[in-house]
Amino acid sequence: INELLKKLTYIEWEDFEVKEAKGEIPKSSWETVSSFSNTAGGWLIFGVKKTGLDFEIIGVGNPEKIEQDFLNTLRSGQKFSTKIEVSSKKYNVGEKAILAFFIPLSPNKPVYYDNPKNTFIRSGSGDQRATTEEVNALFRDSVFGLKDQETTNFKLKDLDKESISRFRTLLKNMNSESILNAYTDAVLFEKIRVTIKNKVTIGGLLLFGDEDRILEHFPDFMVDYLEIRGTSYSDAPERYTYRMPQQKNLLNYYFAILDKLLTKIDVPFKLNGTFRDENFPHKSALREGLVNLLVHSDYYSPMKPRIRVFTDRIEFMNPGSLPAPFDVLRKQGLTLPRNPIIIKAFRVIKLAENAGYGFDKMFDGWKTYYQNYPVVDNQILYYVITFPLETINERQDKGPDKRPDKINLTQKKIVDAIKNNPNITAIELSEIVGISDRQVKTNLKVLVQNAILERVGSRKTGYWNIKE
Repeated sequence: INELLKKLTYIEWEDFEVKEAKGEIPKSSWETVSSFSNTAGGWLIFGVKKTGLDFEIIGVGNPEKIEQDFLNTLRSGQKFSTKIEVSSKKYNVGEKAILAFFIPLSPNKPVYYDNPKNTFIRSGSGDQRATTEEVNALFRDSVFGLKDQETTNFKLKDLDKESISRFRTLLKNMNSESILNAYTDAVLFEKIRVTIKNKVTIGGLLLFGDEDRILEHFPDFMVDYLEIRGTSYSDAPERYTYRMPQQKNLLNYYFAILDKLLTKIDVPFKLNGTFRDENFPHKSALREGLVNLLVHSDYYSPMKPRIRVFTDRIEFMNPGSLPAPFDVLRKQGLTLPRNPIIIKAFRVIKLAENAGYGFDKMFDGWKTYYQNYPVVDNQILYYVITFPLETINERQDKGPDKRPDKINLTQKKIVDAIKNNPNITAIELSEIVGISDRQVKTNLKVLVQNAILERVGSRKTGYWNIKE
């Protein structure tokens, strides 16, 4: 009751809706039931009037009958496309009765009443009729975790031999004790369901197919990777500086994209014995974000998996929504993969977590270096995970001229080192700044592109000049 009264002092709630319901069930209640069932669940309250920004408790007439009629309608399976099990509570505020119903997120989406045109989703604090694209996405979600297990007419021999060989090498190197190493290709891929009864599954095709065969099932297959030199398209001097060319399959996309992503983050120089230590939590977090994109995307969506690298953040956009609210998935560690075959393949070569969505590894790992967590935005058609590339100190240092939009903390260290020694080498910069010489060269290239540095003379005998 205290939680309910507290909510009535606020203006808007995504998971909270009030209706008057003086003597009967309001017809608009069915829209709210549909929207909560399709989006993230929520409380529907009878006996409260909303006028402008104010709530007034007016009470429900004959609450026992209204409660029973409402519950019977939802549980009968006649008015709605599926039975809806609802939790209900009755509260007395003074002499006035209030009914509270919790409408859960349904596993049988889309949930609609009377006909599919009456499919609603929650947007902000209101109910909105779903678009055709949103309804189609909800229908695909109704077979969540099943689509990549459908079989094709292809056989194992039709898959890309180079990708199969690469996978077997990874299995041997990353999981050397696995019994899977002893199996033939035919037995191995049946075990991990790349094939089922000798027919290649959709998941297996996406992982190991070549371009021609994948395009037979997915005519516009791609994972779209762009690098933008700005914090948005509007402030970038060109639409993008790099766009990844088409790759054969998801396995190839993984390695091609990971190589690019790791040049965008700071990786300190650290020795583990006599070898360089590459095991950094924020690096693992980014790798987990990429795996998350590839294994949880809806490849039947007209939207494509998309990665955008801006100067201040990296965005992973997954077609298809999360199967449950983000907080629930992270808190309970639920394992609800959209593409179980794809994630199993990544797990056996130890490139993915064995439980849940890897959110803890992503969030805690990223915060160890960048001091703030990634941000998740979950919608009906997609969800986005954004990794900020600025630390809290970098954001505070921006000031009105926003110079750090052009130069990050690592690049500032490079410029400071060059001020002291214009003849400094990449290897020397690597030791001073604490990143690899490959990352030094990448940052030097950005500084030249941004007209902050210029190279005077040859690579061997020349020196660096600071332009601004």
